[in-house]
Amino acid sequence: MEIANREQTKEILRDNNLNLKKSLGQNFLVDNDILDKIVAAANLGSEDKVVEIGPGIGALTERLAQVAKKVVAVELDDRLIPILKKSLAGYDNVEIVHGDALEIDFNQLITGEYKVVANLPYYITTPIIMRLLEENFNVEEIVVMVQKEVAERIVAKPGGKDYGVLSIGVQYHTRPRIAFDVPPSVFIPQPRVDSAVIVLDVVDQPVVDILDKELFFTVVKAAFHQRRKMVRNSLKTAPYLNLEKDEVAQVLDEAGIDSRRRAEKISIEKFANLTNCIYNLK
Repeated sequence: MEIANREQTKEILRDNNLNLKKSLGQNFLVDNDILDKIVAAANLGSEDKVVEIGPGIGALTERLAQVAKKVVAVELDDRLIPILKKSLAGYDNVEIVHGDALEIDFNQLITGEYKVVANLPYYITTPIIMRLLEENFNVEEIVVMVQKEVAERIVAKPGGKDYGVLSIGVQYHTRPRIAFDVPPSVFIPQPRVDSAVIVLDVVDQPVVDILDKELFFTVVKAAFHQRRKMVRNSLKTAPYLNLEKDEVAQVLDEAGIDSRRRAEKISIEKFANLTNCIYNLK
């Protein structure tokens, strides 16, 4: 019997006397259609290598193993390791690794390029995604289930309340899209929020040209620090930029940004222009 079955999941939990830990965001998928849609969204083939983060009891792992060349599943909860090894014993292309996805070096687990496919624990969604994008891992694509609200922030465009530092951080590295929504009813236990699967196609080069990446994200964070303020005021009061009032006016003018705008209305391209103007000023 497949793992992603409501009765089978309950039986595994019961037989192993396993109490789920809310602190680890443990909500297990019990819907085969959703698993099939995740695999389809990842466009997996027989030559693909996959890293899965937080496999739980292995429902998604099993689906991935049926399609991909190799699957490395990284699980933090040591109670689940023997369960995973037993449930997935029939798949010789699966490797179970006990480790923390916020610390482990994924490039040491698997050679060459790979995709990350996961039902992420929601409490570490943002740090996991940003770590995957910023630490030079050989990741070509990320397909993950996240809280729907987070997915909407990731794909948000300028002009709305969802657009912010996370939007720009992910869109700097990837072309993101929401593949489909996921209701709470397909999990055991059911979460209190709706979910969504997002696809992040990692780009070879950042989507904007900047002279200083660290300065770029400093400028973005400064602009959104008090997002209801006009951008000129946000930049003036940011201590780590050390810009005088006349310098703020100068760089905004050179970047073609209305000084009365709020950060949520400034595109990633305009933020890149602004960063380069500040860099040249210094």
